[in-house]
Amino acid sequence: MFDDWISGDGQSFTEHLDELRTRVIYAAIAILVPTAVAFFFSDYILSLLTLPSGGLQLKAFSIMDGFMIKWRVSLLTGIVVAFPFWAYQVYAYIKPGLYEHERRAIFSPLIGAAVLFVIGAAFGYYMLWGMIRVLLEFFPHQVDFLPSADDYISFVLFFITACGLAFQLPTMIVILARLHLVNATLLAKQRRIAYFSLFVFAEVITPVSDPIVAPLTVLVPLLLLYEISIALVRRIDAAREREALRLTSSP
Repeated sequence: MFDDWISGDGQSFTEHLDELRTRVIYAAIAILVPTAVAFFFSDYILSLLTLPSGGLQLKAFSIMDGFMIKWRVSLLTGIVVAFPFWAYQVYAYIKPGLYEHERRAIFSPLIGAAVLFVIGAAFGYYMLWGMIRVLLEFFPHQVDFLPSADDYISFVLFFITACGLAFQLPTMIVILARLHLVNATLLAKQRRIAYFSLFVFAEVITPVSDPIVAPLTVLVPLLLLYEISIALVRRIDAAREREALRLTSSP
C-alpha cells in the first residue's frame, strides 16, 4: 500500500524512507568524525570551559562521570563543527518538496546561521566569567560548596548553547520574511511583544538572583539583533516591491 503512494516530487513512500536513511547516515558520519577528534582533545576543551570558574576544583561523584563529561563535550563540539554538513543534509532532504523561492529563502541564511552561532557562543562564554563569580558569592559561609564536575559542565554547555541559539534570531526572521510569513511592518508593530519575550528568555538562561542587571546584559544584544532583523526585512520588502513594480511595468 505504501509503495503505491507517490509524493509531489514523484517519489514513492519507500524511496522517501531510503532517502531519509541515507541523509541520516551522512549527517551521523559528519557529526561522529569531529566528535571522535574532539574526544582526544577533550582535556584541552575542558580546560577552556573551566577557565571562567577562576580555578574552581571540580569533583566527580560517579565512576562514569569522567567518560560521560568528555563524551558530552566532544559530542557538542562535533555537532557545532559539523553544522554546515548535517544542516545541508536536512536541506537536501526537504529540497525536492520546496518551490524555487523557498529553496533560496532557506539555503542562503544557513551560511550566516553558523557564523551567528559562533558569535553567540563566544558571547555566552564571555558572560560566564562574571556569572559564575556572582553565583559563587551567593554561598553563605555556613555552606561548604562541593562543585560537581557534571553539574558545572552541564550548566556551562547549556548556557553557551542557549546563547548560540538565541543569536539565530536574525536567521529565523529572515527565513520567515523570505517565505512571506512576516514583514517589516508586522515586526515593528509587534516590537513590544518581541521585547518582552526576549526579556523572559534572558531571565530564564541567567540563573542569578539579580533579576535586572544580568538579564539585561544578555537582553541588549538580542534587542540589537531584533532591530537588525527588522532592517534586513525592510531591505527584503523593498526588493520585493521593486521586483513587483518591474513586472507590472514591463510590456
